[in-house]
Amino acid sequence: MSKITSEPTPPNIPFTNSSRPRPTIDPVYREGVPVMRIDLHCHSEASHDCKTPLKLMPGACLTGNIRVLAVTDHDQVWGGLELQKIVKEEGLDQDFWVIPGEEVTTSEGELNALFLKERIPPGLTPEETVKEIKAQGGLVMLQHGFDPLKRYRLRPEATMRIADSIDIVETFNSRLSRRRYNAAAVVWANERNLPQCAGSDAHTIQDIGEAWVETPLRPVHTPEDLISALRAGTVGGAWTHPVEAFLKKQWRQIKQKYGW
Repeated sequence: MSKITSEPTPPNIPFTNSSRPRPTIDPVYREGVPVMRIDLHCHSEASHDCKTPLKLMPGACLTGNIRVLAVTDHDQVWGGLELQKIVKEEGLDQDFWVIPGEEVTTSEGELNALFLKERIPPGLTPEETVKEIKAQGGLVMLQHGFDPLKRYRLRPEATMRIADSIDIVETFNSRLSRRRYNAAAVVWANERNLPQCAGSDAHTIQDIGEAWVETPLRPVHTPEDLISALRAGTVGGAWTHPVEAFLKKQWRQIKQKYGW
């Protein structure tokens, strides 16, 4: 997979604030083919370190042609489940697909779970966490697992123990400490022929969609739909130095708090 170097024209999106008939959303085309973007690592107000209101997320996503969003809040799943309800109420559920997920804190670091129906408790071993994910019919996603400076990354020895159970590898994360750790993830995924994804790891509304997989436009309702879309797509994104990202996050949250 190669990085996208050009930007599509954003779609014309009517924003909605209450339940009403389904709006018309213009598709984005690349070389005559309608395309969409997928961001599989995003946080909302359900995370302890994020204040992004769920109700603002559909508009922010669709403005950047993000049609598939995984909400992976820290040790919580209710954010993604609630966003699914909001999307349906807004009449957007035929154009925007939400994957309820959770960034689970295992006993040996974090692991992303996709397509969850219930919260998985923190503190389980990586193996126990994988078992819980699979029991719900979910997908195991290895995120920022190759950045040694990520305090909560899954430990390398744990990654190797559960390697055969990993379904998707995040090969572009906008918030890694160095670009080269994304490249290491690409090598690891290619060696195992695993689907590759991207995650903005967004903790503010402005960060959503800074990393993506661009793929032909299609509905994504199931794990199988997602895997197919990822394998047909191209990974891209914008990397931000973690110090800059932290300062931006603090400033944006201050502005949000005081209504500036």
